[in-house]
Amino acid sequence: MKCWGVVPAAGRGARMNGDVPKQYRLLGGVSVLDRSVAALLGHPAMQAVMVALSPADDRWSESRCADDARVLTCTGGDSRAASVCNALQALAGIAGDDDWVAVHDAVRPCLRGADLARLLDEAAGEPAGAVLVAPISDTVKQVAGDYIERTLDRARVVRAVTPQVFRCRLLREALAGALADGAAPTDEAAAMERAGHRVRAVAGDAGNVKITWPGDLRRAENNLETGDTQ
Repeated sequence: MKCWGVVPAAGRGARMNGDVPKQYRLLGGVSVLDRSVAALLGHPAMQAVMVALSPADDRWSESRCADDARVLTCTGGDSRAASVCNALQALAGIAGDDDWVAVHDAVRPCLRGADLARLLDEAAGEPAGAVLVAPISDTVKQVAGDYIERTLDRARVVRAVTPQVFRCRLLREALAGALADGAAPTDEAAAMERAGHRVRAVAGDAGNVKITWPGDLRRAENNLETGDTQ
């Protein structure tokens, strides 16, 4: 199995507050981005990781992974979908159409190696691909404005996390089609679903947190301190 990583890292993370983009915040002296990229590189099937950066990024050169020959960079876009699309185009010359691509959030530093291995194993048996999902413990409501419309069946609802693994050509076409139609898929699975592909859900660890709010850094730090990650 040949797999290529894609990490969209062109965002600024305004909700975190402060001058440092959230992907460059430090966890145990190592940036969130370095930890996220390293998690992908830990799998033997990973050929290389393409990181999509903002044109205004002035911190990448300080990253640990910047000197790793397996880590490549390209210019990101003005949305997640555009950044991933740019990364796939940059990989087109070296990655085969039927190779796998694993898209991982730049701000998910607590990905477990076991979860990545299981995801790739499960995806290998699918025609399109698979995504990691995490359970939801809260009761989930569907709302309209300020009022609740109905309660959803929690047993049938999960959180889509990353990595999300698909065939290179299929994902490239799905994202390009969505962007051409003016759609704004918030993850790769949404673009694949829109294109008519069936996406497998693979259970992952709930500790695979995404750094969005200041409190998420503390949760990630706790996971790393307790060994609740790779």
